[in-house]
Amino acid sequence: MKKLPHLLVCDKDGNIFPHPTLKMAGRSADSLVEVFAEELIPLPQGSEIFSLPRRVPWGFDEETGEFVAVEKGPNGEEVWGVAAFMAPAHTQFLLPAYRALPDAPRLPLFAYTAVGDLDGRLWVAGCRVDPDRRQDPPTFDLDLVREKVALALEASPENRLVHHLSQCALVNSCPAAKNFFLGRYEAPLPTSPACNSDCVGCLSFQPPEAGFPSTQRRIQFVPSVEEIAEVAVGHLQTAPNPVASFGQGCEGDSLLNGPLLADAIRLIRARTPRGTLNINTNGSRPDWVRLMMEAGLNAIRVSMNSAQEAWYRAYYRPRGYGFSQVVDSLREVVRGGGRASINYFVFPGVSDREAELEALLNLVRETGLHLIQWRNLNIDPDLYLKTLGPLEGAGRALGIPFLLKEIRRQFPSLRHGYFNPAWSTETGGPQAEAVST
Repeated sequence: MKKLPHLLVCDKDGNIFPHPTLKMAGRSADSLVEVFAEELIPLPQGSEIFSLPRRVPWGFDEETGEFVAVEKGPNGEEVWGVAAFMAPAHTQFLLPAYRALPDAPRLPLFAYTAVGDLDGRLWVAGCRVDPDRRQDPPTFDLDLVREKVALALEASPENRLVHHLSQCALVNSCPAAKNFFLGRYEAPLPTSPACNSDCVGCLSFQPPEAGFPSTQRRIQFVPSVEEIAEVAVGHLQTAPNPVASFGQGCEGDSLLNGPLLADAIRLIRARTPRGTLNINTNGSRPDWVRLMMEAGLNAIRVSMNSAQEAWYRAYYRPRGYGFSQVVDSLREVVRGGGRASINYFVFPGVSDREAELEALLNLVRETGLHLIQWRNLNIDPDLYLKTLGPLEGAGRALGIPFLLKEIRRQFPSLRHGYFNPAWSTETGGPQAEAVST
């Protein structure tokens, strides 16, 4: 593609249309930036398009080389910005170009990506970072999911965790829960109603004053060891290249139940040696990570928005733990012969700052990390920038494509992806290789 797509705008009635002359622009943190055609891909199937209420869109005038605000449509009507929410397995390069008006409402918890129109086709600034199709919408037969949910409830009528996962699949449309009932990929094992982080963009809990709702219902009970084992064992024994993971979007932090999970892991491993047992966590309790590793845990994925303590604290607002504990949890798993990943929340203009890149390189070097999952941060961009504070001391924004290439150059054996892979319990290597960009 040689031509740039046109800027998209939206009227109050939800009608989205391309600007006749202006090209799409992007945002890196709070700065307007040009879009490069080689960094665009067709809008992935399963993505969504959002209007951005009370947000003035900005386009790029190729003739003058200037950014232009668009406040009115062709008939003098007020217009708003437009953004894409890319389907799973994709990582964004740029935010949508807009300026919020003083009365703009908070945006809900989605990741907002720059999008434009070229000859009736939509293009976004990003890439596919993982070839795994486990959450591609065309792979889900919803009638089959409903059928499998009914069969599972009939087979395990007393298992509260199965009932919870049925709501995740049928009400919240959780791809991981759907995959569990379809008997494939990764089984989710939520266990914790509580959390010791107070993340600004928490998906499962938001106070009324936040100005936006949580996106899913948090689990309200702690399942028993037997309930956990029943869900995990059936999946690990039958699914191809199976993974079962503690720590889901519908809970607090599973590591707070470390001793319970260690007991569950022992019971699971007493019944089957097959598959990967993983925990998704904030990594706040390295002592309980060690306990779970001794019980048979294979892998960990620690979530973080930044490899710098100050930015981490600003967003996670940890209670009773610090960034050093997060790093120690990764080290514990590597020392124990397991596989360590980070769920790294990408935000253009922040994740690619010089200081952040250096901190991320140091984190990989110091922990022996095996995989970075490049996940987009679901949050109102302006809220996140306000949360972090001034960025001037963090150096230049180098661009997300540069960030990905530089990490790969310095650590050629480090894997890049989006999902938890099935790590081989025999060799420690992946059973199904993910691809870098």
